[in-house]
Amino acid sequence: MTDKERQEAMAVTTPPYASDALAEGTVDAVVIGGGAAGLNGALILARSRRSVVVIDSGSPRNAPAKAVHGLIALDGTPPPEILRRGREQVRQYGGRVVFGEVVSAEPAAPSADGDLRFTVTLADGRSITARRILVATGLTDVLPEVPGLAEHWGHSVVHCPYCHGWEVRDEPIGILATGAASIGHAFLFRQLTEDLTYFTHGTDLDEDSRARFAARGIRVIDTPVTEVVNDEDGALAGVRLADGQVVARRVLAVAAPMQARTQGLEGLGLPVRDLPKGRGFASGMAGTTEVPGVWVAGNATDLVAQVGASAAAGALAGADINSMLATADTDAALQGIAEAGPKGATG
Repeated sequence: MTDKERQEAMAVTTPPYASDALAEGTVDAVVIGGGAAGLNGALILARSRRSVVVIDSGSPRNAPAKAVHGLIALDGTPPPEILRRGREQVRQYGGRVVFGEVVSAEPAAPSADGDLRFTVTLADGRSITARRILVATGLTDVLPEVPGLAEHWGHSVVHCPYCHGWEVRDEPIGILATGAASIGHAFLFRQLTEDLTYFTHGTDLDEDSRARFAARGIRVIDTPVTEVVNDEDGALAGVRLADGQVVARRVLAVAAPMQARTQGLEGLGLPVRDLPKGRGFASGMAGTTEVPGVWVAGNATDLVAQVGASAAAGALAGADINSMLATADTDAALQGIAEAGPKGATG
């Protein structure tokens, strides 16, 4: 299975919804990404009476999951329902949510008073001009090339003990190692089950870690995994090893490398950085970036952020964007007064 085929197997789109019309003229902010970070950033901006448009591709990372967990007051809520409510709330303050895929985003000629401008173009050819941009595109999980793995993503193949751990407690769980990050992963899932097997799958496992695993009753298998095995109902039943042996497991935990979704954003020139668990956009306080006028929030920059943390990051970025716009508005007003002064002078 190719990388594209694996991503297609993992991809789940949100239920169809009515798209708003793309705003004409220049808007205060375009938010690229309609997940928790993007919608919360848009909410803050819309409540500050900023014209804001969210561009939503409709393929959030957590769409395959049955529910969001670890989020106070919303624990157990299906991801599509959280997004549906989020879109409604952004709209009730005048924000727009547009279904579409961004194929390019790049700086444009500044306004007459020197304020920043950006052009965002969609796959269908439509475009919009914005004063500021919030990138909240999320990330992609890069699963190992094991036949049958991607089909169970978000259900019996999980990545986060805080998002899915309670739901798989006491099950026979296998850790399919991807590298050093999987060692710590194993101890977190050991908290949830006494039946845990660690498949090194060609990765290194030092003697100290093996001793620590043994102390916690974690079984280690060094023979490579060749495929995921299903039962007659299609549920995950175990893994087949290179020697033909089948090891029964009901759940596989994979610390898959994570990559920020950068497609279509190359024109912004945003710097990226390598992180212990993948690669994401570089950002500073409140999601600021080295590119003036562009902010980043959520999993596109914080790879391990859960829904609550991503939403909070979006809120911080939205507030910072509004603050910067307020300064720009004041600068423009002062410039206008200065330019009008000589013409209105008398005496």
